[in-house]
Amino acid sequence: MAEHYVIIGAGQAGFSLAEALRKKGFDGDITMIGEEPVPPYQRPPLSKAYLLGDMGLERLFLRPESYFEEHNIALCKGMSAKSIDPVLREITLADGSTLSYDKLALTTGAEPHRLPAKIGGDLEGVYTVRTLADVDAMAAEFSEGKRVLVIGGGYIGLEAAAVASKLGLKAILVEMADRILQRVAAPETSDYFRKLHLSHGVEVIEGVGVAALTGIGHVSGATLADGRTIEADFVIVGVGVAPRIALAEATGLALENGIKTDQHCQTSDPDIYAAGDCASFPLGGSQVRIESVGNAIDQAGIAAANMMGEPDAYTPKPWFWSDQFDVKLQIAGLNSGSDTVVVRGGGDCVSHWYYAGKTLLAVDAMNDPRAYMVGKRLIEAGRSPAPAMVGDESIDLKTIMQAG
Repeated sequence: MAEHYVIIGAGQAGFSLAEALRKKGFDGDITMIGEEPVPPYQRPPLSKAYLLGDMGLERLFLRPESYFEEHNIALCKGMSAKSIDPVLREITLADGSTLSYDKLALTTGAEPHRLPAKIGGDLEGVYTVRTLADVDAMAAEFSEGKRVLVIGGGYIGLEAAAVASKLGLKAILVEMADRILQRVAAPETSDYFRKLHLSHGVEVIEGVGVAALTGIGHVSGATLADGRTIEADFVIVGVGVAPRIALAEATGLALENGIKTDQHCQTSDPDIYAAGDCASFPLGGSQVRIESVGNAIDQAGIAAANMMGEPDAYTPKPWFWSDQFDVKLQIAGLNSGSDTVVVRGGGDCVSHWYYAGKTLLAVDAMNDPRAYMVGKRLIEAGRSPAPAMVGDESIDLKTIMQAG
């Protein structure tokens, strides 16, 4: 009898896992359960090209719907899993029906943090940027001359502010931390993007939080923690995400910074695997989560192999990107633990190289794809050119690549 593998979650990780199973030759039944009423789609363009109007809906889809029929993947759209019985290996869906499984993968993703209702988080005109429905709901707000308050100076907030500015809105961005991108980037990268946004008319307020949103029924602005008031026609909240773990928790799976998995993407239940934004994996003595497309794809591939009985361990090769105005930021590696940042280049085309002692950890490359590619290859190969060499503009990147 053919085995039945079920994937709960139809985002990038869920789709990549199903695709990997078929590419690896799994000929059993595959069922994907997705809460959204559309096929799996790309999330990064939501806050960039899609919100800007440069990418249509069909181009968002990872594959046309016909792909799932052609590859015998049952795609259950607009459906959620209510509970999992790990003893019976049975899933109860929201409509009361049940599915049995031989192996199960959780790719439930993450959900955005929202402002509490007591400070106005439930007012109309307050949006988050995570799903297609989120972006479609706010699309009508983006008309020239409107004022938008963006809460959060991470990449999502900065991307939303850039789109608003390009469409002729007045964008005001508020970041509670001392600087934008404080959690994810060096001061040098923060300075670069602050200057970029200011040059395009975005107002950037750092080091102060939002005390409350104002308005009756519909948001009309905000009061900051220092007493300042801001008028706004609508608000975008981009203050990070949390892994979606409720189903795993109710099932009794081990949790640690998300759904805890081992190096094989296996959870505390040997028949249940996890991948993507919801899953943590062992790295450097702790359980780490990486919220990125690359991680979702690579981790899903390892999960697929292990579900099929092909032991393989996950070794992350982190990469990220962000598009803001006319700048493409490309990031390779993880900068956690760095103690030195070497700046290479200047102006619009610059790269920041993160070191821990003499070890290269990560590279932020702004409009510099060659620096990104060289840095990425060096990091993945475990090679570290001398910081002084990287910072010397007279030494070209080819030489740096060979010397690392």
